[in-house]
Amino acid sequence: MNIAIIFAGGAGKRMHSKDRPKQFLLVHGKPIIVHTIEVFQYHEEIDGIVVACLEGWIPYMEEMKYRYRLDKIGKIVPGGETGQLSIYNGVKAAAELYGEEDNIVLIHDGVRPLIDGEIIHKNITGVKEHGSAVTCAPAQETFVVIDDGGNITEVEERKYSWLAKAPESFWLKELLSVEEQAIRDGHTEMIDSCTLMRAYGRKMHIVECPYENIKVTTPNDFYTFRALYDAKENQQLL
Repeated sequence: MNIAIIFAGGAGKRMHSKDRPKQFLLVHGKPIIVHTIEVFQYHEEIDGIVVACLEGWIPYMEEMKYRYRLDKIGKIVPGGETGQLSIYNGVKAAAELYGEEDNIVLIHDGVRPLIDGEIIHKNITGVKEHGSAVTCAPAQETFVVIDDGGNITEVEERKYSWLAKAPESFWLKELLSVEEQAIRDGHTEMIDSCTLMRAYGRKMHIVECPYENIKVTTPNDFYTFRALYDAKENQQLL
């Protein structure tokens, strides 16, 4: 089975939204997280979805599941104290619902709605062929490495510089095992699953995606998503 783990356990303080977390901000009357989940809901290779959500917003998420007929959602679980623990809660729930053997999980941000079916397919294929798939976009500018004093220590060649995005996909059993080992070791704040798996010696394989596969974190991201969404919708009318 191929299972999407959509994590949206953060409060989104950088968004400065008035009355709701960033994942529930509306674009054309629909929460951003619903825009995201629908891509997985309507993809023929996705068999199930688990959502890790802010605990206080689980009733609202349940309502969205019903309203938008998101029937592939098998379970909505509380997010954790960190992003890593939110992902762990989702992966653990997926293992309980669907089993561990031969299942693939696609870990995806609830506020990264500009993915498409091709990216999902490439992730699934990447795990089957390489054991992992980390969605990345080529860097459009030069990366530099600095020291604590703000001095540049390295200038990376752009052809070797990529931006890690999402989904990040793995065999469920392997990711769950590494998550549990990390928790036993006291590591609960890994920035993402790619960082976690690399820290525990796993080899990561990239899947290329467009640069526009953005995470909606700040007001500028919100306006960018809305503009790109409108542009795609308008193309249907031309």
